[in-house]
Amino acid sequence: MADHFTLRLVDSHMLAPAVRHLVFERADGQPLAFVPGQFLQVHFHYDDGTATKRSYSVATVGDGSSPVQRIEIAVSYVEGGAATKLLGNLQHGETIEASGPYGRFCLQAGDTHPRYLLLATGTGVTPYRAMLPLIRELLAKGDREVVLLYGARNEGELLYGEEFEAFAQAHPGFTFHGCLSREARAMPRPSDRSGHVQNALAELAPSAERDIAYLCGNPNMVDAAFTALKEYGLPVPQIRREKYISSR
Repeated sequence: MADHFTLRLVDSHMLAPAVRHLVFERADGQPLAFVPGQFLQVHFHYDDGTATKRSYSVATVGDGSSPVQRIEIAVSYVEGGAATKLLGNLQHGETIEASGPYGRFCLQAGDTHPRYLLLATGTGVTPYRAMLPLIRELLAKGDREVVLLYGARNEGELLYGEEFEAFAQAHPGFTFHGCLSREARAMPRPSDRSGHVQNALAELAPSAERDIAYLCGNPNMVDAAFTALKEYGLPVPQIRREKYISSR
């Protein structure tokens, strides 16, 4: 059952020109128990007093099994957005109301397929950041492979890109492809790909026997990748989806 609690902002920094990384702790001092891939809901009111809420995946990298004290999220700024006004202007020490965790966009213990295809755009990459400890455990078995395809317009919008690249260097079974649709890096990596993230699927040749796929981010990407994966023969139960819509 989801819990309701107050979060206090303890740290923050800009990940990209329009994306802020926020670090909270519960005001009651309690840790948050969550499964990587789950999200929280932030509760607030419009200027006219109407209650509303927004959903944000937990981005915290814990040990994969224990509750965490620091609760991290990434927030995209939307021009004129009520959530942007709240979270974009939130100062260290100030509080917000939240509930959770919610969601089932999580790695399943019963999955036995040898390769995981993780696709993301924008802040849709945050659940994969939280999953890194679990991915490390999967790779330690020696018979698994994980490929992260992350789409952005340019290098500056590859959120947590350096963390994923470092993880790939430390874990040979993990591959990170930055898929840049508008502008290549000034110093391209061999793992970079040009174009939209779903277009990079062709070189991976997905198959029903080999792959489990996770799709998170822009609804257009999720729909296009879902269609492409079905055309490669993946049955619907092997394609997990989470659409991120920029809410005002």
